[in-house]
Amino acid sequence: QVQLVESGGGLVQAGGSLTLSCAASGRTFSSYSMGWFRQAPGKEREFVAGISRFGGATYYADSVKGRFTMSRDNAKNTLYLQMSSLKPEDTAVYFCAARVGGLYFQVAQYEYWGQGTQVTVSS
Repeated sequence: QVQLVESGGGLVQAGGSLTLSCAASGRTFSSYSMGWFRQAPGKEREFVAGISRFGGATYYADSVKGRFTMSRDNAKNTLYLQMSSLKPEDTAVYFCAARVGGLYFQVAQYEYWGQGTQVTVSS
């Protein structure tokens, strides 16, 4: 098993930047493909970005492509999401998630989840 703890959320003005972190503990971090998801009030949880076990491949939702960058440091057991040019519609609780095996984009494919960190973008 793996335990995940997100940090780095907060309040930022539109156009600003934030970097989220996700600290992992437990089983070897490189065993997992990782994803960032978000959930806005009244909406379903949605895929934001994903990264393969050793960081060789990354994928982004169209809504964040070119603005968000996902990375991982397996030596530090940490996942990152650099967010720039933030928009009010990026406001949501952001979750990191882990799955054993290949990278997928669906919520149901991920076995382990953090508690989430709130990101609020003001206009």
